[in-house]
Amino acid sequence: MFDQLMGSKPVEDLIEASSGVHFSGFHLDGLISSTSEVEQPTTSAEDVHKQPFVIGVAGGAASGKTTVCDMIIEQLHDQRVVLVNQDSFYYNLTPEELTRVQEYNFDHPDAFDTEQLLCAMEKLKHGQAVDIPKYDFKSYKNDIFPRRRVNPSDVIILEGILIFHDPRVRDLMSMKIFVDTDADVRLARRIRRDTVEKGRDIGMVLDQYSKFVKPAFDDFILPTKKYADIIIPRGGDNPVAIDLIVQHIRTKLGQHDLCKIYPNLYVIHSTFQIRGMHTLIRDSQTTKHDFVFYADRLIRLVVEHGLGHLPFTEKQVITPTGSVYTGVDFCKRLCGASVIRSGESMENALRACCKGIKIGKILIHREGDNGQQLIYEKLPQDISNRHVLLLDPILGTGNSAVQAISLLLRKGVPESNIIFLNLISAPKGVHVVCKRFPKIKIVTSEIEVGLNEDFRVIPGMGEFGDRYFGTDDD
Repeated sequence: MFDQLMGSKPVEDLIEASSGVHFSGFHLDGLISSTSEVEQPTTSAEDVHKQPFVIGVAGGAASGKTTVCDMIIEQLHDQRVVLVNQDSFYYNLTPEELTRVQEYNFDHPDAFDTEQLLCAMEKLKHGQAVDIPKYDFKSYKNDIFPRRRVNPSDVIILEGILIFHDPRVRDLMSMKIFVDTDADVRLARRIRRDTVEKGRDIGMVLDQYSKFVKPAFDDFILPTKKYADIIIPRGGDNPVAIDLIVQHIRTKLGQHDLCKIYPNLYVIHSTFQIRGMHTLIRDSQTTKHDFVFYADRLIRLVVEHGLGHLPFTEKQVITPTGSVYTGVDFCKRLCGASVIRSGESMENALRACCKGIKIGKILIHREGDNGQQLIYEKLPQDISNRHVLLLDPILGTGNSAVQAISLLLRKGVPESNIIFLNLISAPKGVHVVCKRFPKIKIVTSEIEVGLNEDFRVIPGMGEFGDRYFGTDDD
């Protein structure tokens, strides 16, 4: 059977051929009968762009909204968070309005350029940087100071007194918070803020409060309280509420949209360290030495996370102090299977974590233009009795993964005993693998945007095998 599958070409020739261009799941026109119906990629970057978590923070003027926002940002220190203030989108006052500025109601919904706010938010939600105006409350203009560049982020906090008033703005939000503070406290804070920060006369502040601020709060701001998901009494003086909100945000951020669809998909928790390593290995200018160093660090994290999904048995041991410690015993029946050749880059990390582990090889090679598949495999004879860690750093279209998993199944490995480890995964590949094999687990460090017209992962990191083993053309 093996000779028929291999044809006239020796194994050495096939392995040599595999050292050319390789990325997980190249576009295959003709597959072995067991995978002939694998759907081809149609994913675009726009279709799968990860949406940011948008938090709306509303409440009366001087209620403590900014303090609440600052506390959330401080606790989410390992996430990319940006703050967008509704105050930035006040209309410029006309010359006529400037002559009677004391009669202008800054707390009315019509004082804000909501269309410009919506435009800026749509760009941020679609991964585009925007320049936010900075309103000058002394000249009542938004073109006095340079605009502030705001980059796309994991979390966008949208803060303002009337941020819940327009349903189109509310619909952008993942969470709506209303800061509820006593009216006397808000007035005292407003007097201090407007006289010190905005250079206004105290008589003018009190007149504006009685004429515009309080009526506007009763007519426009307070009624939007009903739209809030969370109401925070006392604002920044309520740290317990802030902690609970941050915990909820972290839970939501930790779940990629695909993880909500496929419970067998696991994306390791992202930190600045992990994103920093991804930045280095994705950079086309990174040297081979640095690429290998940081790729190995990431691979080790993925392997360790994957091992955490293996079954365990409880075990008690006696510590050097004579105490009893109740822990767990590692899974004994385990092996690896690397997809030649990129998958071989993950073998050292697996060996470092699992002393003496057996690692098999799988070669999937496309010959000519007819898409005929030739598969070389060298796997442990008792693999059907083992849990298998399948190694391939990039999950692209999913076609190569389907071939490798199908081979393991034909060898008698139960589907639930396979854990597929990779550094990055394209949504298309995740869909293909998880739909076809719902019982296997996929462990990855990041979900990509998608695939380009050449079926390459984007943003990706190039030809992983070439960069890791130093065989790229450069």
